[in-house]
Amino acid sequence: AKKDLEYIKDNGEMVMGITLFEPMNYNDENGELTGFETEFAKAVCEKLGVKAKFQVIDWKQKENELNAKAIDCIWNGLTVTDERKESMAFSTSYVSNYQVAVIRKADAEKYVDIASMEGANMIAENGSAGQTTIENDAVLSKNKFIAAAAQKDALLEVKAGTSDVAVLDYIMARTLVNDATDYSDLMIVDVELASEPEEYAIGFRLEDKELVAAVNKAIDELVDEGFMAELAEKYAISDALILK
Repeated sequence: AKKDLEYIKDNGEMVMGITLFEPMNYNDENGELTGFETEFAKAVCEKLGVKAKFQVIDWKQKENELNAKAIDCIWNGLTVTDERKESMAFSTSYVSNYQVAVIRKADAEKYVDIASMEGANMIAENGSAGQTTIENDAVLSKNKFIAAAAQKDALLEVKAGTSDVAVLDYIMARTLVNDATDYSDLMIVDVELASEPEEYAIGFRLEDKELVAAVNKAIDELVDEGFMAELAEKYAISDALILK
């Protein structure tokens, strides 16, 4: 059986498991997939001499999809954790992130800290760092919780009033929660959630060591060429880029 890097090269493509997640992967006004991760993945694949193929997945099933070879990597704001390191190999980390709580502006005086969120209806993407953050918090873990299919759905539920507090990635929240978007009636609450800083990396099958090495080499070249700094600036996440 063809394995590792050879498998990708023979297929002529690398299949990325993604979810729609601004500013990482999202559809622009013409319905074209774009974003920081989208452009980053295409640039890496170009260096590997393969085509980038994007496959929207159910985030909760990401490890199964990877091991079943339905996808070749998970490239979508994937947080590196010790638990995940047991089931997948990671590329060089490229962006830093942390979890934030988003509420309706109308609730600004109601939810000022974690303690005041006792009894609030919580929501986060199923299988996300946001869900883990809620489960690990003494107060929030006792609240009613809904697992959303995607981070954007969590925001929609809070907007609709069906949930009170969404916990999601700062990278996405700051792109969507502002006066210029459909979520202008929402706000990020200034509360300290998880103390652990998070990093995004690309997740691969544990055995695909050559592929990880090849991708890391391509990332290094893109950093040296100034591509990564330009890309981060384009999507307004320069302060979060950890590739220097």
